[in-house]
Amino acid sequence: MNGRAAALTAVAVLMIGAAGCGSSDKDASSNPAATGAKDASTLNLPRLDGQDLQVAGVWTGAEQKNFLKVLARFDKLTGAKTTFVPTGDNVSTFVGSKIQGGSPPDVALLPQPGVLQQFAKAGWLKPLQPAVTKELDQNYSQAWRDLGTYKDKQYGVFFKVTNKSLFWYNTAAWEQAGLTTTPTTWEQLLKDAQTLADSGTPPFSIGGADGWLVTDWFENIYLSQAGPAMYDKLTKHQIKWTDPSVTKALTTLGQIFGRPDLMAGGTRGALQTDFPTSVGQVFAKPPKAALVYEGEFIATNITQETTAEVGTDAKVFPFPAVDGGKAPVLSSGDVAVALKDGEGARALMRFLASPEAGGIAVQQGGFLSPNKAVAFSNYRDDTVRGIAKNLIKAGDNIRFDMSDQAPAAFGGTKGQGEWKDLQDFLAKPSDVAGAQKQLEADAAKAFAKAG
Repeated sequence: MNGRAAALTAVAVLMIGAAGCGSSDKDASSNPAATGAKDASTLNLPRLDGQDLQVAGVWTGAEQKNFLKVLARFDKLTGAKTTFVPTGDNVSTFVGSKIQGGSPPDVALLPQPGVLQQFAKAGWLKPLQPAVTKELDQNYSQAWRDLGTYKDKQYGVFFKVTNKSLFWYNTAAWEQAGLTTTPTTWEQLLKDAQTLADSGTPPFSIGGADGWLVTDWFENIYLSQAGPAMYDKLTKHQIKWTDPSVTKALTTLGQIFGRPDLMAGGTRGALQTDFPTSVGQVFAKPPKAALVYEGEFIATNITQETTAEVGTDAKVFPFPAVDGGKAPVLSSGDVAVALKDGEGARALMRFLASPEAGGIAVQQGGFLSPNKAVAFSNYRDDTVRGIAKNLIKAGDNIRFDMSDQAPAAFGGTKGQGEWKDLQDFLAKPSDVAGAQKQLEADAAKAFAKAG
């Protein structure tokens, strides 16, 4: 699991403590609000009495416990007995060994669409049945459906996702600077940043020691500025990293990265700051910066590591639109796939694609659903509810994290590829051409090796 995935896994700790591995009717039914559904269900799932099912995934602790409540509801509706099996960080190795041993799990939750592509190419996955694709057609935007396909066949149901196009700000620092609104454009963000700097508080806390975070900065700018179609081409390396659109995005990013006075600790400080510390700096007393960029999982860090309260001391606004483009919505998440073709696996995949399953999950906290039929009232508070609305509103314009879709050698390995190249750009933002040249060299090598 890379640094980003570890940060995402931590989010569920915000609401609930550690967990076991078996689903339990008692867990789901002891609190009626936790089920997100009445005893009656409109899904008409088959009876599966006596059937044992296995679901595999990377989730542990509270994240796993919350998902067990979803499985408990499925068991209550069908009579099945479903068990969650932790895979550890390397899902490919775990599932591969299970397949070679002749005992694959019925369903697996994969942390990246690239892993889905890998498994489908290997022939490990079962295409979704019509009843499941009907749920997807009704409840999901085309963008999420496309991410779950391989060679025009639908294999995946995205169940849990994140909204990685957010800025979190210290309200006291905001008010001290005399700011009364939040920016909706990049130009306004830069203007507000200067106002904050003039008031004595550096605007941005940047966790540049974590390469994945720096890639997310670039991806949001590129998605908004170049648009979804160009984003897709760069993601697949159908255009080179030396393309003028990349030049423009890096130049735009340099408007912040090239201003040490706008970053807590300056350039050197940013490069030495990891993600958790970047959050803590904004909500320390006194704050070392006013703003920090990243997804809704930042709420966990705020709650656990500072005395700030989300919704009062810490508030959030969407990543602003860049150069007249649409405000970006960047995401990542976990996709459910079937490794067996039995009635139980088919029924569980249909359940996971339903708003009933999504409703149960979001009520636990620390969870965003891409299912547009999940009622926003299921979310626990206004902050998360607003983030969820922003995610759903993006519709087909949403895009999955670019580096998570690239070969790991380029997009997911510490100290090399895109992570290191953009960290080097943070260190020397004036060298746009040099950064592009290195990004292209690393991308070309990684994509060629991956085939």
